[in-house]
Amino acid sequence: MQRIAFLMKLKPGNEAEYLRRHAEIWPEMAATLKQAGIRNYNIFRNDLQLFAYLEVEDFKYMTEYLAQDPTAARWEESMKDLIEREVEPEHNFPALLPQMFHLD
Repeated sequence: MQRIAFLMKLKPGNEAEYLRRHAEIWPEMAATLKQAGIRNYNIFRNDLQLFAYLEVEDFKYMTEYLAQDPTAARWEESMKDLIEREVEPEHNFPALLPQMFHLD
């Protein structure tokens, strides 16, 4: 299992809308995330900074699956006005944060 952590940033004034959209996540988007192999996906907020954590068996499969999935593309399009999310060109995903410590 791979533990994946990355950062995003809310655009000012979008805090409530970002929370609302995730509280009402499309069922087909939740299914897409699971089909991509994602589990234990969490997003935390500190002011405008978003910290995301997820677990996946195969990061490469996950990124390739999400890159070709039409539901994921629609979700990303719907969120682009709310967040800043820079992606790394080699995997079309935000820069990964290195894990420094883990305790089960």
